[in-house]
Amino acid sequence: TGKEALAPLGTALGTAGRVPVKQCELLQLSRRQRRLCRREPGLAETLRDSIRLGVGECQFQFRSERWNCSLEGRTSLLKRGFKETAFLYAVSSAALTHSLARACSAGRMERCTCDDSPGLENRKAWQWGVCGDNLKYSTKFLKKFLGQKRIGKDLRARVDIHNTNVGIKVVKNGLKTTCKCHGVSGSCAVRTCWKQLSPFHEIGRLLKLRYDDAVKVFSTSNDAVGHSELAGPPRHGHAPRHGHTPRATDLVYVEDSPSFCRPSKYSLGTAGRTCTREGNCDSMCCGRGYNTQSRLVTFSCHCQVQWCCYVECQQCMQEEVVYSCKH
Repeated sequence: TGKEALAPLGTALGTAGRVPVKQCELLQLSRRQRRLCRREPGLAETLRDSIRLGVGECQFQFRSERWNCSLEGRTSLLKRGFKETAFLYAVSSAALTHSLARACSAGRMERCTCDDSPGLENRKAWQWGVCGDNLKYSTKFLKKFLGQKRIGKDLRARVDIHNTNVGIKVVKNGLKTTCKCHGVSGSCAVRTCWKQLSPFHEIGRLLKLRYDDAVKVFSTSNDAVGHSELAGPPRHGHAPRHGHTPRATDLVYVEDSPSFCRPSKYSLGTAGRTCTREGNCDSMCCGRGYNTQSRLVTFSCHCQVQWCCYVECQQCMQEEVVYSCKH
C-alpha cells in the first residue's frame, strides 16, 4: 500500500510458537485481508518477506536511475498513474507470488505444501530432498487475497489490475521443470523432476525491461463486449484515433512521470546521489554538474588459505574517486 513501516516489522516475529495475529495487525491490510491473514498460519511472515523482496529488487533495478525506488514519497507515488507506479504494482505482486510459492515448498505455510502438478513424482522428490515451488496454490490464493473485482470504466483501477497481473505472469513464465537423474554410474534409470521458480533477480530484470517499454494508455469503449478497454498509441498504418490494446505482458501507465531531479512529494531528488562519470552522471545530475572526491578505502588482499581451515589476508589501501550530483 505504500504505508508499510518496514523497520518495525522485524520486531513482530516473536517466538516460533506465537500465534501470528499480532503480526497481521502490524501490516497495512484491508479488513478482509486481515481476516485471511489470521486464518492462514505463516502468511504474515510471508507477506513481510515479500515486502522486503519487492522493495530490495526495485531498489536494485533502479539504483542508477533518477528515481531509485526509495521509500520516501512512495505513498504519494502510488496515488498517481506513472510508469514508476506501474513497476511498483508489478514487482509487488511478483514478489508476493514468488514468496508464497517458496513458502509452500519450504513448509512455512500450513495449508499448502510442494507443487502437486500432474506427472511430478513428489514422493521421490521428498525422498531426495527436493520440493517443487507451489505456484499453482500461490496464484490461486493471491487472487483471493487481492480480491480483484470488475471495475467497469475506472481507468486507473483497470491499469493497476493490469500491472498487478503482469507481475504474476512474469513469475509464471519463469517457472521451469528441473530434473535430477539417479542410477548406477550416473545413468538416468530413475529421474526425479520438480517445478522451480526463476531467481527473483531475473524476474526483476524482466520487469525493468517492461518498464523501459511501458505503454501509455487511455480508456476506449468496446461496443462488441459492452465495456471499456485499455488502448495504447495507434499502430503504424492505423487511423490516429484508433488505439491498439496493449499486450498482457506490457506495463501500462496513464500520465507522464515527473523528472525526479528536485525534491518533491514523490522523491528526495538526485542531489548528493553517487554516479559514474562515464555512465549516468549527466542524466542523474540533471545538468547541475557533479562533485569529485578522492578517498582512501581499505580492503582485504593477498589472501592465502592456511592449514587447515582459515584464510589469512593482508589489509591494503587504494585511492577511490567518487562522483556525486551537485545540489
